[in-house]
Amino acid sequence: MSMEHQTVEKATFGAGCFWGVEADFRQVPGVVATTVGYAGGTTENPTYRDVCSHTTGHAEVVQVEYDPSRVSYDALLKVFWENHDPTQLNRQGPDIGDQYRSVIFFHTLEQEAAAIASKEALERSGAYKKPIVTQILPAPAFYRAEDYHQQYLEKRGLSQCHI
Repeated sequence: MSMEHQTVEKATFGAGCFWGVEADFRQVPGVVATTVGYAGGTTENPTYRDVCSHTTGHAEVVQVEYDPSRVSYDALLKVFWENHDPTQLNRQGPDIGDQYRSVIFFHTLEQEAAAIASKEALERSGAYKKPIVTQILPAPAFYRAEDYHQQYLEKRGLSQCHI
C-alpha cells in the first residue's frame, strides 16, 4: 500500500486582523492548512497582548500551507490583494497599528519574484489612486498565536471581521 506523497509549500501574508485573513485563505481549494501568528518583529514568542502594545514590531500574519499542484502561489497572491486595502499604512479599516501592516513574507526566491511582479502589475493597473505600501520581505521567524485565535471566525460561525 503506497501513500501518495503530497508536496506542501508555505506562504505567509499580513493583511490586517489575522482572523479575517485566515478565513479568506481557508476557503481556497488547495490550501491544506492555515495558522495565525506573529512575524516580522523583534520579540521572541510574543503574546497577543505584547503585539497589541505596538512594542514588538510584529505583524499579525497567516501562514498558509498549500499544495502547489492544486493552487498556485499567484492565486494566493490574488486572494491577498483582493481581501484588503494595500494602500493603508499600518492599518486596515478600524484596526490601526503596525501589527496590521500589509506585508508578504516570501519563503523562496520564486515567491519573492512573483510577489514583486504582482505588486507592480497592480500598481500599473491603476486600481488604486494611492501608492501601494505593502512590504515584500524574506520570511522571518513565525510565532504561532494563542489557540483561541486559530480559526477564530469559523469557531464563532462568522465569515468576516467587519460586519
